[in-house]
Amino acid sequence: MGSLELLTRPIAGQRVFAAELPDYDFLRHCVRCARCLPVCPTYQETGLEAQSPRGRLSLIKAVEDGQLSFEPEVEAHLYHCLDCRLCNTVCPANVPIGEAIVAARAAFGERVGRPWWRKLIFEHVLISADRLGLALSPLRLYQRLGLPALIRPLLGRLPGRLSQLLRLETLLPELPAHPLHKVLEAVTPARGERKYRVGFFLGCMMSQLFAQESHATLRVLSQMGCEVITPKGQLCCGAPQDDQGERQYARKLARKNVWLFEQIGDVDAVVSDCAACSAMLKEYGELLRDDPEFAGRAHAFSKKIKDIYEWYDEVGVAVDHAAATRQVTLHDACHLGNAQGVRAPQRRLLSRLQSVQMVEMKDPSGCCGSAGIYNITHPQMADKRLQRKVENIEATGAEVVVTNGPGCLLQLRAAARDGKLTVQVQHISQLVEEALAENAS
Repeated sequence: MGSLELLTRPIAGQRVFAAELPDYDFLRHCVRCARCLPVCPTYQETGLEAQSPRGRLSLIKAVEDGQLSFEPEVEAHLYHCLDCRLCNTVCPANVPIGEAIVAARAAFGERVGRPWWRKLIFEHVLISADRLGLALSPLRLYQRLGLPALIRPLLGRLPGRLSQLLRLETLLPELPAHPLHKVLEAVTPARGERKYRVGFFLGCMMSQLFAQESHATLRVLSQMGCEVITPKGQLCCGAPQDDQGERQYARKLARKNVWLFEQIGDVDAVVSDCAACSAMLKEYGELLRDDPEFAGRAHAFSKKIKDIYEWYDEVGVAVDHAAATRQVTLHDACHLGNAQGVRAPQRRLLSRLQSVQMVEMKDPSGCCGSAGIYNITHPQMADKRLQRKVENIEATGAEVVVTNGPGCLLQLRAAARDGKLTVQVQHISQLVEEALAENAS
């Protein structure tokens, strides 16, 4: 074939069509400029093209072109991605790279099926705070009986993949005696004059693992003049399902949550103190865009969503009189800084808290390695990312690192318990509540 014939030969284009595959135009818009390579965590660690954002897009495009089949090797590369969305933030063509990779995971699931453990976890366990609580009940008993000190040394001796049980046990925080959704009233009144009426999306993990943190959120909201409505019967936001290719089930959860929050009437905002939840809730309009009954309703719901950093910034949380007592650095959860583009509100917030001095860390939006269940499914890569994050935090000299990602809290606090991290790890609401208390005293 001559060079002219080669250059003028028509491009074959998309040959394969399947449910959930990403828009072919998105894949064509990638010009392979390599801007995404330096920021991609897996490419940083491996230097492999297939472990880069443009490499993964090329694999997906090859599937849609009919050059590759729906084979396990391709799917494995899709799941090596941490879904941190840093690539999205640097792409000059504005290709939604992260979204395309997650959509392709769903397409593979629809085409070739899903492993039994994935269906068990994401269709039966991680679907509500109640279901998660049932799964955690043996672990609550395990902790109450004081068994960790006895069992932990034994877990470290288990062979092969069973040794991962030690990782799971190490990640587990001390579980609260009562999940927050079990004890929380549907309405938390404003303290003093009511200035705002807001809905509160209480995440499953926040209720079950971080009840104290979310309770602090409610107290701060109340103190800022918010009447907070927390509807009973909330389901998982759908972020875990969407991340793991269970997109149809994520839509099922989204419909129920949209309907549920419609029942509380008009609110100024629907607030979430979990970065993963707020990111996913903002995507409901896109997730349900083809649903004739819920498309408009989901879009209206998503427009109401505020991450807790955004809402604290909007209502003007401030401390004017307290002297600076500690240095604080920010870890921007991937779902916050990269997926939502929320970076300025948290920095404005900390600048108004006179009791803290903010110290910026290197690569604040860099993934800590938690990434949903990534630290369990890909432990070696997750540990490398955690080590980078720990080094960046420690280099600031700060006493406290704050975040609002539950996976990040688990990952960083586990590092602190292991002695890898020497600073205190707090949810932003804990820091704000402490600062307000110091100002009042």
